[in-house]
Amino acid sequence: MKIAIVGTGYVGLVSGTCFAEMGTEVYCVDVDAKKIENLNKGIMPIYEPGLKEMVLRNQQAGRLHFLTDLSACLNDVEVVFSAVGTPPDEDGSADLKYVLEVARTVGKYMNKYLTVVTKSTVPVGTARKVRQAIQEELDRRGSDLTFDVASNPEFLKEGAAVKDFLSPDRIVVGIESERAKELMTRLYRPFLLNNFRVIFMDVPSAEMTKYAANAMLATRISFINDIANLCEIVGADVNMVRKGIGTDPRIGNRFLYAGCGYGGSCFPKDVKALVKTAADHGYPMRILQAVEEVNEQQKSILFRKLENYFKGNLKGKRIAVWGLAFKPETDDMREAASLVVIRKLLEAGCEVSAYDPVAIPEAKRRMGEVVRYAQDIYDAVVDADALLLITEWKVFRMPSWQAVKKLMANPLVIDGRNIYDPHEMQEYGFEYHCIGR
Repeated sequence: MKIAIVGTGYVGLVSGTCFAEMGTEVYCVDVDAKKIENLNKGIMPIYEPGLKEMVLRNQQAGRLHFLTDLSACLNDVEVVFSAVGTPPDEDGSADLKYVLEVARTVGKYMNKYLTVVTKSTVPVGTARKVRQAIQEELDRRGSDLTFDVASNPEFLKEGAAVKDFLSPDRIVVGIESERAKELMTRLYRPFLLNNFRVIFMDVPSAEMTKYAANAMLATRISFINDIANLCEIVGADVNMVRKGIGTDPRIGNRFLYAGCGYGGSCFPKDVKALVKTAADHGYPMRILQAVEEVNEQQKSILFRKLENYFKGNLKGKRIAVWGLAFKPETDDMREAASLVVIRKLLEAGCEVSAYDPVAIPEAKRRMGEVVRYAQDIYDAVVDADALLLITEWKVFRMPSWQAVKKLMANPLVIDGRNIYDPHEMQEYGFEYHCIGR
């Protein structure tokens, strides 16, 4: 079976590579010629554990191809996946221009039946717009070719995307016809052999499922952060509260870890888009509006704790930052808490020394040289007046605290992910602050 995937970002590259790993011949298409040139040289545009090795293996096996022209492979494929970006507009709505551009290209150059599948996260009703765009191009050509439009949202976690794709807890497919269902069943048959669930539904429901899933996870994060902030005020421990409620099978313990806010490419964008979709239909999503508000405030909590400690006098302070990516095992800094914290530190007149195992090149691209980029965790804390832990990379879990204390000018640690034990930190001689404890 041969398929095309348009877009070689996180979703497209991981999906295409994993389909190839399961035996499908895949054409990954992107208009960014430099990115395609690099991919053909084995240079990855993103960091994701295990991805590079899998790309190289499937390229060598002749199952994975990278090209810039979708029309060049349309004669050969049965399914076209659209995995292009849907960046948020200023009003929070998803920008569909790239999705519709793919649809128009398919309509212009297709010469046989195709199933066109949207894998990007898109608002309910996008499939109808995709169908219309394809049909308009076919009508211009005077063509009576038939096609199907489907929705197949991804549920990949950055940092575990390859594993998630190859071992999914569910695959959601929105279809309009039996023909499309048969084709998608055949494509996903290798996954069915391991009893993974493919859930077929109508297209609007599939489109909504993706938004609803991310909105629910974002809600759990903002909920526990709100509880954590109250715990600090009343003298409770959010870790104990989390264990107490997480053992309830109706609640569960996942996504109930207090911290300094969520970021990344999905949760912030999808919450905004769902709120905007509802507003367009005259319905206010009051819970999600609060989720977004809590999260934006939470991204500043480490700065507020630092400001309180120094009684507002931060000018000239040297602050060490551990972690720049929005989460471990990725170099993605979209909507990262680190960006908010560092901006506030610089505005307050601080000097910032930052370290991240992977995301420093991305940080330089986003922020330039406004901060000092350290060589390792210990280099970052030299002469620091405070250390802020923002991203819970494994390398930060068990440092030599004796070495850290010797290197710092002032032994203050503010833990934005609650990964350290307060009693141990006190024994090492640190002033230790965390969230909700």
